[in-house]
Amino acid sequence: MFCQHRNRSKMQQQQLSQQQDFDPVHRFKMLIPQLKESLQNLMKIASMNLSYNTSIDNGIKSSDTSVQRFDKSLEEFYALCDQLELCLRLAYECLSQSIDSAKHSPNLVPTATKPDTVQTESMSYAQYLTMIKSQISCAKDIHNALLECSKKIAGKGPPQGMM
Repeated sequence: MFCQHRNRSKMQQQQLSQQQDFDPVHRFKMLIPQLKESLQNLMKIASMNLSYNTSIDNGIKSSDTSVQRFDKSLEEFYALCDQLELCLRLAYECLSQSIDSAKHSPNLVPTATKPDTVQTESMSYAQYLTMIKSQISCAKDIHNALLECSKKIAGKGPPQGMM
Protein backbone atom coordinates (compact mmCIF):
# COMPACT_ATOMS: atom_id res chain seq x y z
CA MET A 1 0.00 0.00 0.00
CA PHE A 2 2.75 2.43 0.98
CA CYS A 3 4.76 1.50 -2.13
CA GLN A 4 1.77 2.16 -4.42
CA HIS A 5 1.20 5.56 -2.81
CA ARG A 6 4.88 6.45 -3.18
CA ASN A 7 4.89 5.39 -6.87
CA ARG A 8 1.72 7.38 -7.54
CA SER A 9 3.29 10.38 -5.83
CA LYS A 10 6.44 10.05 -7.95
CA MET A 11 4.37 9.85 -11.12
CA GLN A 12 2.43 12.98 -10.16
CA GLN A 13 5.68 14.84 -9.47
CA GLN A 14 7.08 13.76 -12.85
CA GLN A 15 3.92 14.90 -14.63
CA LEU A 16 4.04 18.24 -12.82
CA SER A 17 7.71 18.59 -13.74
CA GLN A 18 6.96 17.84 -17.40
CA GLN A 19 4.12 20.37 -17.44
CA GLN A 20 6.40 23.00 -15.92
CA ASP A 21 9.08 22.26 -18.54
CA PHE A 22 6.61 23.32 -21.24
CA ASP A 23 5.52 26.46 -19.38
CA PRO A 24 7.60 29.32 -20.81
CA VAL A 25 7.18 31.51 -17.74
CA HIS A 26 8.35 28.74 -15.42
CA ARG A 27 11.28 27.99 -17.73
CA PHE A 28 12.15 31.71 -17.76
CA LYS A 29 12.16 31.79 -13.97
CA MET A 30 14.40 28.72 -13.89
CA LEU A 31 16.88 30.28 -16.33
CA ILE A 32 17.29 33.61 -14.50
CA PRO A 33 19.61 32.22 -11.76
CA GLN A 34 21.69 30.50 -14.44
CA LEU A 35 21.92 33.78 -16.34
CA LYS A 36 23.05 35.62 -13.20
CA GLU A 37 25.69 32.99 -12.55
CA SER A 38 26.85 33.11 -16.15
CA LEU A 39 27.10 36.91 -16.05
CA GLN A 40 29.10 36.76 -12.81
CA ASN A 41 31.43 34.20 -14.36
CA LEU A 42 31.76 36.31 -17.50
CA MET A 43 32.67 39.42 -15.51
CA LYS A 44 35.14 37.46 -13.37
CA ILE A 45 36.90 36.04 -16.43
CA ALA A 46 36.90 39.46 -18.12
CA SER A 47 38.44 41.01 -15.01
CA MET A 48 41.07 38.29 -14.75
CA ASN A 49 41.96 38.58 -18.44
CA LEU A 50 42.14 42.36 -18.25
CA SER A 51 44.38 42.18 -15.20
CA TYR A 52 46.55 39.53 -16.85
CA ASN A 53 46.88 41.54 -20.10
CA THR A 54 47.66 44.70 -18.16
CA SER A 55 50.44 42.95 -16.25
CA ILE A 56 51.90 41.59 -19.51
CA ASP A 57 51.72 45.07 -21.09
CA ASN A 58 53.53 46.52 -18.08
CA GLY A 59 56.19 43.82 -18.34
CA ILE A 60 55.44 42.34 -14.93
CA LYS A 61 54.39 38.86 -16.05
CA SER A 62 55.29 36.64 -18.92
CA SER A 63 52.72 34.82 -20.99
CA ASP A 64 53.46 31.46 -19.32
CA THR A 65 50.30 31.21 -17.21
CA SER A 66 47.03 30.20 -18.74
CA VAL A 67 43.88 32.29 -18.52
CA GLN A 68 40.30 31.25 -18.99
CA ARG A 69 38.77 31.84 -22.38
CA PHE A 70 36.52 34.87 -22.44
CA ASP A 71 34.84 33.88 -25.70
CA LYS A 72 33.56 30.58 -24.26
CA SER A 73 31.94 32.26 -21.27
CA LEU A 74 30.51 34.98 -23.52
CA GLU A 75 29.07 32.29 -25.79
CA GLU A 76 27.46 30.58 -22.78
CA PHE A 77 25.96 33.89 -21.64
CA TYR A 78 24.55 34.63 -25.11
CA ALA A 79 23.11 31.10 -25.34
CA LEU A 80 21.21 31.67 -22.09
CA CYS A 81 20.03 35.07 -23.35
CA ASP A 82 18.75 33.38 -26.51
CA GLN A 83 16.86 30.79 -24.45
CA LEU A 84 15.30 33.56 -22.35
CA GLU A 85 14.29 35.43 -25.47
CA LEU A 86 12.61 32.31 -26.84
CA CYS A 87 10.77 31.80 -23.55
CA LEU A 88 9.50 35.38 -23.63
CA ARG A 89 8.42 35.09 -27.27
CA LEU A 90 6.59 31.84 -26.53
CA ALA A 91 4.92 33.35 -23.46
CA TYR A 92 3.84 36.33 -25.57
CA GLU A 93 2.42 34.02 -28.25
CA CYS A 94 0.54 32.02 -25.60
CA LEU A 95 -0.88 35.22 -24.15
CA SER A 96 -1.89 36.48 -27.60
CA GLN A 97 -3.57 33.18 -28.37
CA SER A 98 -5.40 33.28 -25.07
CA ILE A 99 -6.59 36.84 -25.69
CA ASP A 100 -7.74 35.93 -29.21
CA SER A 101 -9.50 32.87 -27.84
CA ALA A 102 -11.29 34.97 -25.22
CA LYS A 103 -12.23 37.54 -27.84
CA HIS A 104 -13.72 35.01 -30.27
CA SER A 105 -15.30 32.80 -27.65
CA PRO A 106 -15.75 35.06 -24.63
CA ASN A 107 -18.44 33.11 -22.81
CA LEU A 108 -18.09 29.79 -21.11
CA VAL A 109 -20.39 26.86 -21.62
CA PRO A 110 -21.42 25.28 -18.31
CA THR A 111 -20.35 21.68 -18.02
CA ALA A 112 -22.52 18.86 -16.78
CA THR A 113 -19.92 17.95 -14.18
CA LYS A 114 -20.16 21.31 -12.44
CA PRO A 115 -23.72 22.60 -12.83
CA ASP A 116 -23.52 24.58 -9.60
CA THR A 117 -20.74 26.81 -10.99
CA VAL A 118 -22.89 28.32 -13.76
CA GLN A 119 -21.81 31.88 -14.23
CA THR A 120 -24.00 34.72 -15.38
CA GLU A 121 -21.87 35.38 -18.46
CA SER A 122 -21.94 31.76 -19.62
CA MET A 123 -23.83 30.87 -22.78
CA SER A 124 -26.29 28.11 -23.35
CA TYR A 125 -25.36 25.07 -25.37
CA ALA A 126 -27.62 26.19 -28.21
CA GLN A 127 -25.85 29.57 -28.33
CA TYR A 128 -22.52 27.77 -28.29
CA LEU A 129 -23.57 25.54 -31.22
CA THR A 130 -24.69 28.60 -33.19
CA MET A 131 -21.35 30.29 -32.59
CA ILE A 132 -19.42 27.16 -33.60
CA LYS A 133 -21.51 26.75 -36.76
CA SER A 134 -20.77 30.34 -37.75
CA GLN A 135 -17.05 29.79 -37.13
CA ILE A 136 -17.12 26.61 -39.24
CA SER A 137 -18.96 28.46 -42.00
CA CYS A 138 -16.36 31.22 -41.93
CA ALA A 139 -13.53 28.66 -42.05
CA LYS A 140 -15.19 26.95 -45.05
CA ASP A 141 -15.50 30.29 -46.85
CA ILE A 142 -11.81 30.99 -46.28
CA HIS A 143 -10.91 27.46 -47.41
CA ASN A 144 -12.96 27.82 -50.60
CA ALA A 145 -11.43 31.23 -51.34
CA LEU A 146 -7.93 29.80 -50.92
CA LEU A 147 -8.77 26.83 -53.17
CA GLU A 148 -10.12 29.18 -55.83
CA CYS A 149 -6.99 31.32 -55.68
CA SER A 150 -4.72 28.29 -55.89
CA LYS A 151 -6.62 27.02 -58.94
CA LYS A 152 -6.27 30.42 -60.61
CA ILE A 153 -2.57 30.47 -59.86
CA ALA A 154 -2.11 26.89 -61.09
CA GLY A 155 -4.05 27.72 -64.27
CA LYS A 156 -1.77 30.67 -65.01
CA GLY A 157 1.42 28.76 -65.80
CA PRO A 158 4.27 30.30 -67.79
CA PRO A 159 3.53 30.92 -71.51
CA GLN A 160 4.29 27.94 -73.78
CA GLY A 161 6.92 29.77 -75.83
CA MET A 162 8.95 30.75 -72.74
CA MET A 163 9.91 27.23 -71.67
